[in-house]
Amino acid sequence: MRSLLRAALIAATVASVVSSATFATHADAAEAALVNVAANAAPAAAAKPVIVVLGDSLSAEYGLPRDTGWVQLMRQRLSDQRLDYSVANASISGDTTSGGRARLPVLLERLKPSIVIVELGANDALRGVPLSTTADNLRTIIEQAQQAHAKVVLVGMYVPPNYGPDYTQKFHRMYTTLSNELHVPLVPFLLAGIADKPDMFQADQIHPTRQAQPVLLDNVWPALKPLLHTTSTR
Repeated sequence: MRSLLRAALIAATVASVVSSATFATHADAAEAALVNVAANAAPAAAAKPVIVVLGDSLSAEYGLPRDTGWVQLMRQRLSDQRLDYSVANASISGDTTSGGRARLPVLLERLKPSIVIVELGANDALRGVPLSTTADNLRTIIEQAQQAHAKVVLVGMYVPPNYGPDYTQKFHRMYTTLSNELHVPLVPFLLAGIADKPDMFQADQIHPTRQAQPVLLDNVWPALKPLLHTTSTR
């Protein structure tokens, strides 16, 4: 269990070196995300409300065939349920809350999303970023999205037990605190239901497999679905 919880935490970091080498600045990363969004947009996307996923490798299809990650599955579920949204996957492997905070403004300006799903924080813990800094970054991300009239879904994570019970509890509690403080729905743990199942991870025992992606979507969906009924086309 300990090794798998560690795997759950470091899932977002394996490609961080590649990410930092590819993008010289957060602006470059944001621009790359916008290009990705354009490539996946439907022809009539401009007339649809937009859902932006601001995440790390857990949302960026790391190690998966293209268009098989949970974000793509969410796009398909929305279509199947006749919920007319355009989904913009602005996730970058290795991203931190600081990176997400830096590149969010251009995403808000260019895409004008109705909903922002925030899946960040695990890399901060691995890099020893103080919890106060991580919390401040997440708070700013949420508040910026809210100021842009977007609804927010906050996705929580756990850190491994070897970080110590005090830090482990405080890290996870941070997400709950922010959810309550800023009145945003919370996904308690993105990897719930797979963290103790080795066959749900790739060969590195770090990143979830293609078969695990529906579980990730099912973990996010209960927090997201209520917002879909209260969000109008912008």
